[in-house]
Amino acid sequence: MRNFDKMFAALVLIIILLCIGINAVIATAVRNDGNRFYQVEINRLCRQLEDGKSPDLSVCTYVTGVRKYNGSKDFFDSNSSYVIREIDGTFYRFDYLPLRENTLRLLLLINIPLLMLLALFLGVMFYLRRQLLKPFDKLVNVPYELSKGILTTPLEENRSRFFGRFVWGINMLRETMENQKQRELSLQKEKQTLLLSISHDIKTPLSAIKLYASALSRGLYQDPKKQLGVSLRINEKVDEIEHFVSDLSLAARKDFLQLEVNLSEFYLSEAITSIASHYSETLALNRTVFTIDPFTDCIVTGDVDRSIEVLQNIVENAIKYGDGREIHIGFSNEENGRLVTVTNTGSTLSESELIHIFDSFWRGSNSAGKSGTGLGLYICRQLMLKMGGEIFAQIKENEMCVTLVFRMA
Repeated sequence: MRNFDKMFAALVLIIILLCIGINAVIATAVRNDGNRFYQVEINRLCRQLEDGKSPDLSVCTYVTGVRKYNGSKDFFDSNSSYVIREIDGTFYRFDYLPLRENTLRLLLLINIPLLMLLALFLGVMFYLRRQLLKPFDKLVNVPYELSKGILTTPLEENRSRFFGRFVWGINMLRETMENQKQRELSLQKEKQTLLLSISHDIKTPLSAIKLYASALSRGLYQDPKKQLGVSLRINEKVDEIEHFVSDLSLAARKDFLQLEVNLSEFYLSEAITSIASHYSETLALNRTVFTIDPFTDCIVTGDVDRSIEVLQNIVENAIKYGDGREIHIGFSNEENGRLVTVTNTGSTLSESELIHIFDSFWRGSNSAGKSGTGLGLYICRQLMLKMGGEIFAQIKENEMCVTLVFRMA
């Protein structure tokens, strides 16, 4: 902002100096050739009179009047500037503005537009400073603060046509990140509590197993029946430990992402249009044939933003794991549902792996050397289930087909 103010002040100073220079040049020119302007107009009027025409003063800037001599004494009045010419034996008086008035009039004709342009320039620069630079200056440190986890200070809302929606979006992002942070902290606390509880519970059967094993090793149980009873109790304690381990595994596989969906109704074309606008140019640059079948628009149930997220995830997978030749989006109908299928050429996934692609943290054999967490399709399935839909995958003739099932409204 400070640099802009300095540049703005320098530009205004340059414009003012330029205006002063132009005025000085014009004033000098008028002084050096002051008679030329009105003499030209007088000569033009004289030719009109010689041709028998009435003098046309509408096109004159310096000559203000033409009088024919009629014998009156005021014809030679010296209170004004004039020139007397004889035309066809008749004297004519041509009144004109003096040099000072000519100069002032010319300078006004030049300076008024210059001042209007200067005012327009100042207005535009002040508008840009207030509507663009000043709001943007408040946003400069926002990404840095978010990266440092400073999420508690919201941005001041404004109605700027340029930054109003952006500020609203930043605040929504901040709130989402803050809520996500609180959910993660709560989840970590629950997991920590669960781990401590299970660890404590496991100690009891482990201690019992250790005592039984120690007694058996020292030969304290000579009776076969007692030995059998001890082995059965050891087996019971092992079952208890297995039960605790199962609980731990179940907690680890729990819906740790806590995905939220705002159920409503939306036109399917909203999601498809967003995907088309987002990927058409990018895939064209990559020389990937990207086609979308014509379809009849309909109203479906779900979350439009989450639906776009699911489609984006699937198209990204098609780009990452396909051969880059073709990606196609097709449509079909089933009872109370609309199916959207994303197909990409070049599938290298085996049929035996297909049943696992929607599991969390699972990655197929075709993911070697490619970044990822194994959560993309898992998240897609959780979102589709929360929206009352479904997702499934098929391999057809070396093509990977992922189908989304949207419930009709």
